[in-house]
Amino acid sequence: MKLPETSEWVLHTAAVIAQLPDGATVSAAQLAEHFGVPGPYLSKQLAKLVRAGILTGSTGPRGGFRLARDPQRISMLDLVVAVDGGGNPYVCREIRQQGRGAARPEDCTEPCALAVAMRDAHEAWRASLRSVSLAQIVAGLSDAVIEKNRRLLG
Repeated sequence: MKLPETSEWVLHTAAVIAQLPDGATVSAAQLAEHFGVPGPYLSKQLAKLVRAGILTGSTGPRGGFRLARDPQRISMLDLVVAVDGGGNPYVCREIRQQGRGAARPEDCTEPCALAVAMRDAHEAWRASLRSVSLAQIVAGLSDAVIEKNRRLLG
C-alpha cells in the first residue's frame, strides 16, 4: 500500500504537536517551516485533523493548533483515516470473468480469493495502526528530540 506524502506530514505533525507542553499551540506556518513542507498544503491537512476532532485550531496572536484529546486516545489509524479515508485500496474488478480464460458467472458466486486476501491484509493493517497511539510514538522518542522540537516550536 502506498499512502500519499501528506500522510507522512500528518503523522509527523501530530507527533510533534503531542511533544509540546500542555496547552501550547503551534501555527501551520511554524510546522511547515519545521518540516520543510509547503504551508498551504499542510494547512489543508491540519484542517482535516480539526474536522476529525484530533486537533483544535485557534486564531490570533497566540493561536495555532493543539491536540483536541489525550494522545493516548489518538491512534495512528485515526490520523491516516482523517486525511486519506478508510477505504480498502484494493478494488477487485472481477477479471477472472474476462478474456479468453473467463470463468462462468455461476462459478463466481463467492468473492474472489485474491480480493478476500487483500481485504484481510487491509484489515490487519488497520488493526495494527489502531493499536498504536500517538502517546506511544512520543514515548519512543529520546528526550533530546523532544527538547529540540519544543525549543524550535516554542
